[in-house]
Amino acid sequence: MKYASTLFLILALLTSCSTSDKPEQYSINQFMDVVSVNGGAFSKDENRFLINSNKTGIFNAVEIDLQTGEQKFITSSTDNAIFSESYFPEDDRILYSSDRGGNEISHLYVQYPEGKALDLISDSTAKSDFIGWSFSKQNLYYTSNSRDKRFFDLYKISTGSLKKEDFVLSAASIYQNEKGLNVAAISRDERYLALTESITTNNSNLYLHDTQTGETKLLSPHEGDAQYSPQYFSVDGKQLMYLTDENSEFMYLSSYDIMTGERKKIEDAPWDISYSYISKTGKYRVVAINNDARTEMKIYDRVGNLVQIQGIPQGDITGVNISDSETKMCFYLSSSNNPANLYLYEFESGRVRQLTNNLNPEINPEDLVEGKVVRFSSFDGLKIPSLLYMPKGIGAGEKIPALLLIHGGPGGQTRLNYSGYTQYLVNHGYAILAVNNRGSSGYGKTFFAADDRKHGDADLRDCVEAKNFLSGLPEIDKEKIGIMGGSYGGYMTMAALAFQPEAFKVGVNLFGVTNWLRTLKSIPSWWGSFRSALYTELGDPFTQDSVALYNKSPLFFANKITKPFIVLQGSNDPRVLQIESDEMVAEARKNGVPVEYVVFPDEGHGFVKKENNIKAYEEILKFLDAHLKGLEK
Repeated sequence: MKYASTLFLILALLTSCSTSDKPEQYSINQFMDVVSVNGGAFSKDENRFLINSNKTGIFNAVEIDLQTGEQKFITSSTDNAIFSESYFPEDDRILYSSDRGGNEISHLYVQYPEGKALDLISDSTAKSDFIGWSFSKQNLYYTSNSRDKRFFDLYKISTGSLKKEDFVLSAASIYQNEKGLNVAAISRDERYLALTESITTNNSNLYLHDTQTGETKLLSPHEGDAQYSPQYFSVDGKQLMYLTDENSEFMYLSSYDIMTGERKKIEDAPWDISYSYISKTGKYRVVAINNDARTEMKIYDRVGNLVQIQGIPQGDITGVNISDSETKMCFYLSSSNNPANLYLYEFESGRVRQLTNNLNPEINPEDLVEGKVVRFSSFDGLKIPSLLYMPKGIGAGEKIPALLLIHGGPGGQTRLNYSGYTQYLVNHGYAILAVNNRGSSGYGKTFFAADDRKHGDADLRDCVEAKNFLSGLPEIDKEKIGIMGGSYGGYMTMAALAFQPEAFKVGVNLFGVTNWLRTLKSIPSWWGSFRSALYTELGDPFTQDSVALYNKSPLFFANKITKPFIVLQGSNDPRVLQIESDEMVAEARKNGVPVEYVVFPDEGHGFVKKENNIKAYEEILKFLDAHLKGLEK
């Protein structure tokens, strides 16, 4: 049998979790009361830590007392998500970013302790991003596309000599981006900038710009495809550390000596190294490895010894943040069945303390399901990695419905992170197979490039084979398998319904592309430096590629759709415009198939508000229960 090699493992897994005892069933409101947290920055005195939390229903900035764990909301937005960036170096002002209704035109704001906020970006049409503070903490670095909406220039604002009540908008340009070379790292003396250039989604260049001489030097002459990602400059500014997959399947960490030009490999792994950085004086080096959809974190001391953190639960360490004194470290710990919680580690004592407990106390942790890595062979023999979530309490001989979950991108990756939406659907009796189809990141550059110019074809066939894999599992009802995804995953959902109309029982499309010609012609202006790389991978709508793009666009083949689907869309989405979903729904309804449509007027590409996510997944579950389980509404 085609899947026999994998079935033995899965059968063992299913046997171990099959029981007549059903877990308690929870509402989407209860799952949405699981608090999401991210980000992080130490205060000057290192007694407080700044994070982002959606406890109020939308992300706001929260300050955590590192001694007591007490949380204090610093911002109180009710309409637009706020993501804190940092405390100011010398006082309690904070810096945060926010957009308007998910339109992705984010600005940087300074908020004073009394609550007053000041927008640093005077151009309402410009997008900006916080880059960091200078080593002296006297300058704030940020990028903005105010001058040219295609490209991001680098600016600094001097704050060291300004009294907090005298803060003025006086930004100085450090680097003017004329050619789509994006700033990725800044040396501590501000002399050197590391720049990147996207050639294709598989190929890039690395440059070193000298702000004193104005010279920009190519550091990455190479043949074939290779990626380069600057990480940081050494403390003395003599070396640039960068990631690359030159002559390798996976990204590894290397150094470049600015004076001699010598290159040296620092560290590699049988997986991609995702990122690396050093603490303030270089006492510690942090390395994150993308190990088969999990994050493997390594922390080295100055002599290269691994820092061992004892007394923490099983899970992935992410978001490592080491204080300027290099005596404290905050990090998040999570797993596929446990939401991220913030921890504090003290280097000298080795003491670890959990600072948050974000699982809703109404939910029994034993009712949540751990994701398992599985692989199946696709139509051409390529092994496709996936994550399987099986409901607990499956009775003997019981057959349950299942969903493929397809990630965005197209070069994304579904990882073993906690997902309340996945747990909600699994808790309500649906098996979930999250497919990292060809073209997904994290599995080497050959796998990543395997879908180029084959979108809606080879990757869709991977999804069909994933359905066949599920069909071979004894607990799965092979007649009740649907497909679901957001963004590019939404495209895959609609492509499956249009181009493989008998493969799946239903589809769930969250803000998915359905007309590649419109999407690629209307991509946001701030993607200017990435536009040609995207066109190389997917096709150029302004050339003869338009024929192929037309033929892979589900909108133009809506007459072939025979199975029910639901579409969820944000009105402010700058990537997949609402008109695209409007037209897809209208065309498919002409076939007489059930089509449901939910539009959120205050969301963009992805939903950030608690009330909207509750509504979205309530509607998704009702749709699935009616059209996949076959229950009456």
